[in-house]
Amino acid sequence: MPAPTDAFLADMLPRQTAAEQAIHDGDAEPRTALWSKEDPVSLFGAWLPVRTGWADVSAAFRRVAAQFGDTRDYRFEVIAAGASGDLAYTIGFEHNTVSVNGRETTYTLRATHVYRREDGEWRIVHRHADRPPDEPAPEETMTETHSRYAR
Repeated sequence: MPAPTDAFLADMLPRQTAAEQAIHDGDAEPRTALWSKEDPVSLFGAWLPVRTGWADVSAAFRRVAAQFGDTRDYRFEVIAAGASGDLAYTIGFEHNTVSVNGRETTYTLRATHVYRREDGEWRIVHRHADRPPDEPAPEETMTETHSRYAR
């Protein structure tokens, strides 16, 4: 990988991994700290309707965190990444074993993030995550989750 991408990953991935572990333990604050508060920001969550704008995105993080707890394993497997100027991206798989609404669940998500450098610091501005086509659905159906988070 080019030097700017290596520097970006060395800076961002440890902080993002720690933030993802925290949200899966029920604490949304470390994730929200990594995100830009300046629009445009967007979230295409794995089990949520599309969210745009910081108010909607941050509220979604709090709701998601409330359903998670007791992370046993979280790992982000980078498939591709790039950084150039003030924009960067990561594409990969999130592997997770966590309690969801009190039930231990193991799953993998495909995850794409877009980052923007603001005042010298990388901030996440977009996340898109979904289950790989061959990944079994979690115990809770998408319909149940979607109705709970519908606007």
